[in-house]
Parts: sequence; C-alpha cells; structure tokens
Amino acid sequence: MIYLDNSSTTRQADEVTALMSEVAREDFGNPSSLHRLGLSAQNRVTLARKQVAKALGATPEEICFNSCGTEGDSTVISGVAESRRHRGNKIITSAVEHPAVLEACARLEHKGFEVVRIPVDGECRIDMERYEAELDERTVLVSVMTVNNETGAVMPVRRMAEAAHAKKILFHTDAVQALGKIPLAGIGADFITVSGHKIHGPKGTGALYIRKGTHLPPLLPGGGQEKNMRSGTENVPGIAGLGEACRLLEQESTEKMASVRTYLLEGIREQIPDIRVNSPEDGAASVLNISFLGTRGEVLLHTLEEDEIYVSTGSACSSNKKGRSHVLSAMGLSPKEIEGAIRFSFSRYNTVEEMDVVLGRLTAAVNRFRRLGSFR
Repeated sequence: MIYLDNSSTTRQADEVTALMSEVAREDFGNPSSLHRLGLSAQNRVTLARKQVAKALGATPEEICFNSCGTEGDSTVISGVAESRRHRGNKIITSAVEHPAVLEACARLEHKGFEVVRIPVDGECRIDMERYEAELDERTVLVSVMTVNNETGAVMPVRRMAEAAHAKKILFHTDAVQALGKIPLAGIGADFITVSGHKIHGPKGTGALYIRKGTHLPPLLPGGGQEKNMRSGTENVPGIAGLGEACRLLEQESTEKMASVRTYLLEGIREQIPDIRVNSPEDGAASVLNISFLGTRGEVLLHTLEEDEIYVSTGSACSSNKKGRSHVLSAMGLSPKEIEGAIRFSFSRYNTVEEMDVVLGRLTAAVNRFRRLGSFR
C-alpha cells in the first residue's frame, strides 16, 4: 500500500497508539477527581499541554484542548464575532479557506455580519493589496489559514496578522495543515487551530492556542474544564496521544518529505505531458496538486486505488459534496483543469522508492484514459 492522502488524515503513529492504550488502561481516572487516579490522569493532560505548547512556540497556559480543527475554528469565529459585535460586524477571510471556516462565516452572514472573502491568484497567493484595503474600524476578526489544504500554498500569515493588529483587529489562523510542516512559533496570531489526526495523532483530538490576555467566550459552558473554555470531562487518552504526536515532530524535519515531493513532481514532468501544476514552487512540502489534462481526477483516483495507491481529488471534508473544488475555482482554473486535478499529500512514512511505483502506475493510467478519450 502507498498512502498519499495525508492531508485528509495520517496513519496514527505506533508510539501514539501504544501510549493511548497505556493511558486508557492505567490512568482512567477523571482529571477533576481529587484522588490518586484523578491526579495521575491530570498529570497526563499537563504533560500533553506542555508538548503541544512547545510545538506551537506557546506557553502551556495558552493551550486549550478540544475535539478537532473544526471545533476550534467555530469556537473562535463565533465567539469573537458575538463578543465584539459592539465594535463592528465585519469578518475577513479568504476565498480558499477550509469549509470549517467558510461555513462558520456563512452562518454569521445569516445573522447580519458582513463577510469579505479575499481573492487569490493562479498560484493560490492571497491579494494583499485588497486585504489591507478591507481592514477598517468595523472589522472584528480576520481568519486565514496558514497552509492551504488543497494546494499547499503558504499564506503570509505573519504579515497579515501585523496589519490586522495595527488596527486592533484580532487574527485567527487555521494551522491544521501547517503543524509539523512549517515553523509556527512567533507567527503572530491571536488564535491558532490544530488537529491531532493530521500529524499522526488520534482522530477526535485538537487544540486551540489563545494568546494570553485575549478574551474568547467558551463554545461549551458547563463544568469549567480547560479553564472554563471547553467544559466536559477531558479525553485523557486522546490528549496524551496528541501530545505524543507533537513530541514526535521534534525528531524529524521536512527535508525527507520535500525530497519525496520533488522526486514525484520531476518524474511527472518528465513522463507525463499536458499537465498543470497547481501547487506553488514554494508551497509546503506536504502537498502536490496537479491537473492531468484530458483525464478525470476521480477516474485516476479509483484506477490507482486498484493498485493500493491512495490519493485525493481535493478536500476530504467536502469530498461527498457535488461540485468542483472551490479552491481551484478561486485560482481561476478552467472546468477541465479542475476535473483533471489530483492531490498527492505526503508524510514521514513516504519514500522515493514508493514514488517510482506511483509514477509507473500513474503514467499508465493517464495514457490509457487519454487514448480512450475519457475526458468529456
């Protein structure tokens, strides 16, 4: 099996699985309990908080555990909008955000908020001139992802945050695709969203960075866990697993991932004509999006699947929805270019040797369907 759909989810690391099993078996107490088992569980949470904070270049007090990136995005967007409505009703985001952000913003529009979606160019680069022009006294929040999940484009988050802060506007970034791929320390955001299952951690786990001194109302009130930010008994095995996944990030760099991506890209360029590379050259090492003209991406996906090679045609979070990629559409690609797009996304486990197999199967599949005239 060759798995190249890591932007959708990653294989849970063996070290994470072993630790979660140990915690579930031995430290099953409620972290809020005063007895020894409760203290033992709380110690697991405390350690994980330190590990996540280190990965983000933050302090443990700035980390709140939750269930996923989507929950973190909704917590920030809805919380800031409602708590700062006395100041204004304008939210700025980009046209290529993850559905977790776009849908949360769309919900606010139904409540009377103005949402501005900044456009991007053909390489998924945000229009900074338009962005800076939209920052005004009515704006209460900017939410722009750090790394695009479909193309790997790295957004100028630091510069965008500085521009927002100059006008006393809060800045949030969804860094789900960025954690472990690019440095996040000192990125300048007031809120950062991350998720466990994108970094070989467990599904159903995530964390939200809230800059010290920044007010954010809770999404889930109740028992007061997570410093009143996220009530409900903590998922101790999952939190421990997320912390371990962050610890494992310290032991690797993205150089291997980048070499695998480069090898596949160069091989495709050499062996397959009539393509469009949709990922920018300076994008994150984890993502490579290419349109194979004269084919259908979905057909290629299932053909590769027959050889146990797993790729994607876009975001898994919208994979069951009808319609074309909103990211590639915003970049100005034609319908045929969008229909022929495949996303390859990499992890620490991928190798150059695997890419030789992928190139052989992919070239054969593209040639076959072009001969058959499968593109309508």
